[in-house]
Amino acid sequence: MSVNNYSLSGRKKTVSDKKMTWSEKLYLVAIIKGMMVTLKHIFKKKVTIAYPEQTRPFSPVYRGKHTLMRDEQGRERCTACGLCSLACPAEAITMKAAERTKDQLHLYREEKYAQIYEINMLRCIFCGLCEEACPKQAIYLTKSGQITPSDISRENFIFGKDKLVMPLQQAIENSNPA
Repeated sequence: MSVNNYSLSGRKKTVSDKKMTWSEKLYLVAIIKGMMVTLKHIFKKKVTIAYPEQTRPFSPVYRGKHTLMRDEQGRERCTACGLCSLACPAEAITMKAAERTKDQLHLYREEKYAQIYEINMLRCIFCGLCEEACPKQAIYLTKSGQITPSDISRENFIFGKDKLVMPLQQAIENSNPA
């Protein structure tokens, strides 16, 4: 019976059981090779940055923190259609729709609005599909390098409308360019 020595990956190596010589047992050659690698890296430029004081440049396709946008009059754009939630492959978005009352005309554009809108940032993969699926252009992933802050509690990574909705002052500034 013959043994097939072929491997599917083509990387199969035969291992020999030969005895090591006295110089190989000292591992002196291996130690010198390791020290040469270390010395070579000592004089290279460091890639580590001191983060709070320095920031690295972001990629042009960077997708940062989620923001629920407002229109020119400061009203929320989201109509709770649920398309962003359906498009999310990580199922990170949950929402609950509610009907707008007459005294809320200045808060919401349409009759229906998102009473609860939450994104679980631990599940989010920042793919941008929620942004593409929104017909009202209500959700955006910031491009300006806003990073989701770190924390030690899982509950603090569930962003509600309090953390997601664009501040009213910013919406007014964006509608009135000076």
